[in-house]
Amino acid sequence: MADLKALAEQIVGLTLLEAQELKTILKDEYGIEPAAGGAVMMAGPAAGGDAGAAEEEQTEFDVILKSAGASKINVIKEVRAITGLGLKEAKELVEAGGKPVKEQVSKDEANDIKSKLEAAGAEVELK
Repeated sequence: MADLKALAEQIVGLTLLEAQELKTILKDEYGIEPAAGGAVMMAGPAAGGDAGAAEEEQTEFDVILKSAGASKINVIKEVRAITGLGLKEAKELVEAGGKPVKEQVSKDEANDIKSKLEAAGAEVELK
């Protein structure tokens, strides 16, 4: 059981960007994603033919930074202001491209973030 303690210490020591990447790996490769209460649960099977009929209006959005554009420094500054990341983490996020800046935010907040990043010169997508 000593390995579990070491694993726990490694998880606690992750930066925000590394924690985000871990979340993506767990979701994409293993179907595990955090529940609303913070517990980890398995994702259920994909919906069949009723998916279109039962579709509801989307209330939570992910703000995805597609590219930094010509003024990368301004985009990095804006990402730091929005996320609270350090300079290194914000720079890595901006340079990686295609990464979420913020996830599961309201439509108003997502549009606000999108407009700020686009004003800084970035190309942004809402999902």
